[in-house]
Amino acid sequence: MAKLEIKKDIFWVGAVDWNVRTFHGHTYSTKRGTTYNAYLILDDKVTLVDTVHPPFAGELIGKIKEIIPPEKIDYIIVNHVEVDHSGALPAMLKVCPRAKLFGTAKCKEGLYRHYYGDWDFQIVKTGDKLPIGKRTLNFIEAPMIHWPDSMFTHCPQEKLLLPNDAFGQHYATSERFDDETDQCALMDEAAKYYGNILWPLSAVILRKIEEVQKMNIAIDMIAPSHGIIWRRDPMKIINAYLGWTKNETKRKAVVVYETMWGATEKMARKIVEGITDSGVAVKLFDITTSDRTEVIKEMLDAKGFVIGSSTHDNDMLTTIAGFLEFLKGLAPKNRVAATFGSYGWAGGAVKSVENVLKETGIEVIQPGLSVKYVPDENEIKRCYEFGRDFAGKL
Repeated sequence: MAKLEIKKDIFWVGAVDWNVRTFHGHTYSTKRGTTYNAYLILDDKVTLVDTVHPPFAGELIGKIKEIIPPEKIDYIIVNHVEVDHSGALPAMLKVCPRAKLFGTAKCKEGLYRHYYGDWDFQIVKTGDKLPIGKRTLNFIEAPMIHWPDSMFTHCPQEKLLLPNDAFGQHYATSERFDDETDQCALMDEAAKYYGNILWPLSAVILRKIEEVQKMNIAIDMIAPSHGIIWRRDPMKIINAYLGWTKNETKRKAVVVYETMWGATEKMARKIVEGITDSGVAVKLFDITTSDRTEVIKEMLDAKGFVIGSSTHDNDMLTTIAGFLEFLKGLAPKNRVAATFGSYGWAGGAVKSVENVLKETGIEVIQPGLSVKYVPDENEIKRCYEFGRDFAGKL
């Protein structure tokens, strides 16, 4: 097994999960797989930073054995309790039983509630330092990025930031570094990760980035716990996060709809035509056949959302309703929207969609467009103008 040294005497000992296709209880699609990154630091005190998902514990231990006998590990840093990062801890502690664990107070609580182990654990907080020999590890608490226990570990001598879930992506590749991989795919996965997991935490993340910037710590490599390691240009992902945390947008619209017998779909396609002819970028999704994770990723930088649904039982259809509940939880800011849909003998969906958007904090900027049964020629023209009007207001 080849050793992968990311800096002198610091090794990647994680695992690539090529086959995983869903995450977080099927709420997140991972069409490109993922990685579980862990890092072994050789110094006077041999230190392991994070572990991996339980099915890959054997791979983790195998990689470590290629470098050093696992029983020589002195310290294990636990940046985050979530099982995809801490799940191999019980297996690790069987092969390095004298290792001491380090993490936040919430981390200690979370580990016990997950594994009920009687482990040697030292609580650390922001500003605490752990000398390990030639190097020191400094800790920065990062609660709610994205669990209460989360923290970053920084090695000033190596200018290395180990931020666990921050700055990561669900991206399985044979390459480990940003300068080796497809930049479009890399940023696509980084945006999808932020949009679907971290978007509701934007204000917290912005404050944390600003706090770290004020610390004036040196960073020339960011090694997250999912995906690619940033070594060529760490500021690329930091600047992307700053834009996302501030809810910066493009003059772009995302149209999402659910249709029963095709009438709402006809409306959606004509609305998109109107938006396109106005010179505004637009994406169209039938939510029943689309990957919700991809839809949210497209919404991350879009100024406007247009949401449509046929009416059933005086309300919107169930799949679009579930999608809007998910969107509400992400709490997007600085967005505008409009609604549309068809109905039979009674309406209701358009108003219901508007209400959810308003509850989410999204401004509805024009009256909703409702069509009875199937749109006729004049109503199709109204859909086109509806799209043009919306584009003009972005």
